[in-house]
Amino acid sequence: MAGAGGAARGRFAVVGGGIAGVTCAEQLAAEFPSEDIFLVTASPVIKAVTNFKQVSKILEEFDVEEQPSSLLEKRYPNIRVIQSGVKQLKSDEHKIYTEDGKEYSYEKLCLCAGAKPKLIVEGNPYVLGIRDTDSAQAFQKNLAQAERIVVVGNGGIALELVYEIQGCEVIWAIKDKAIGNTFFDAGAAEFLLPKLTAESRETPIECKRTKYTLEGSEEKGRPTGASDKLGSALGPDWHEGLHLKGTKEFSHKVHIEILCEVKKIYLQQEFIQLQLTSLTFPKGEKNGEADEVLWPVYVELTNGKIYGCNFIVSATGVVPNVEPFLDGNNFAVGEDGGLKVDKHMHTSLPDVYAAGDICTAAWEPSPVWHQMRLWTQARQMGWYAAKCMAADASGQSIDMDFSFELFAHITKFFNYKVVVLGKYNAQGLGSDHELMLRCTKGHEYVKVVMHNGRMMGAVLIGETDLEETFENLILNQMDLSAYGEDLLNPDIDIEDYFD
Repeated sequence: MAGAGGAARGRFAVVGGGIAGVTCAEQLAAEFPSEDIFLVTASPVIKAVTNFKQVSKILEEFDVEEQPSSLLEKRYPNIRVIQSGVKQLKSDEHKIYTEDGKEYSYEKLCLCAGAKPKLIVEGNPYVLGIRDTDSAQAFQKNLAQAERIVVVGNGGIALELVYEIQGCEVIWAIKDKAIGNTFFDAGAAEFLLPKLTAESRETPIECKRTKYTLEGSEEKGRPTGASDKLGSALGPDWHEGLHLKGTKEFSHKVHIEILCEVKKIYLQQEFIQLQLTSLTFPKGEKNGEADEVLWPVYVELTNGKIYGCNFIVSATGVVPNVEPFLDGNNFAVGEDGGLKVDKHMHTSLPDVYAAGDICTAAWEPSPVWHQMRLWTQARQMGWYAAKCMAADASGQSIDMDFSFELFAHITKFFNYKVVVLGKYNAQGLGSDHELMLRCTKGHEYVKVVMHNGRMMGAVLIGETDLEETFENLILNQMDLSAYGEDLLNPDIDIEDYFD
């Protein structure tokens, strides 16, 4: 294997053991059974897609499982997992240098190193970023002693977190007007809100996605500082096995502060020295009184309010993990910090591809697709990147994968099935669109985004059974003006019209 200078050579190398990287390596291994595929990953476990199910033409559902990398090597004997971080990429030499001092030559490389949580402040022991199983476990340990926490952020993870926490006061600071803005509008938020305040919990419907098992990671005694190593991203059920319960006896106390961000964080000493005043947990509509309790840490919001708490959860999204690769390489980088890729998942450097959270889609997208750093897109991009690498290696041309025609994502919030399609929040449509709604309290919420009589997007919460019909209507851009409001009339079986 080792060539001159001790560099192992492989035709294909992939960096990253998350969904994008593993999917890419598996696909390459299947297409080139006699070639060695290097998979370089800093973590001892990889994330594998299991129970994959094609729900419709584009919608897919799958579980994500953490597995030891030896299982992957068993499934694909030509995948060589290299457990080490990448120290440097020398793209002009087609070489990767790993932290453990080795070097690897490749013909084609795919970077799938994911993203890391965007922390509101770095290096503060009272600020926890949540994005992967390790950080979720650290979070659970802290929560066991907590009486009040502040959650900052308004994406899927913040939403699920606030829903799941019991016995602990939660101050939830969001920069938008309504909760869950990455996935919903204010209407959907209103539909879901009663679930946040409900005292008793119905037994959850059986959960069809990830069950996190982390056997073995506790026993080995994690090396110190291990938690800052990048784990893979969480999916919608990351909280399943965790007992999110604080110290208090009541079940649910959530107070939402809208249209604000964190202005400053004070440690207790600083707070006392500056003689600041913080607020108690607001009761009803009234603002809190001055708080007599001394808290370990205090958060000042941009709306002027200060709250003390045990710790702060930063669930404010992610930044692509490009650091190790930029040095000495002239990558084109997108506005969101990701490596720009064209419609064949090529970065701006020869023979270097990228997929998943680390990349920024820089092609002209279909009018009803947009990039979002989600598991579904990581899987699709990893698979498609492998296809593109294979096609380039054998000099063939390849069409853009069909999954990039339409944005489609299926998940669960507050125990409701949630499907989002196309420009479900009228992204990029300006004011030139109209919304149609149908909502049965506690049962379902259906919203469609229309533009010139054509359906551009939809949000479906609950068991609506409309996803396939709506997927087709968005894809074929049929003129629906004639149906008007009847499009959502529950007494009309819309599938019959459009089979």
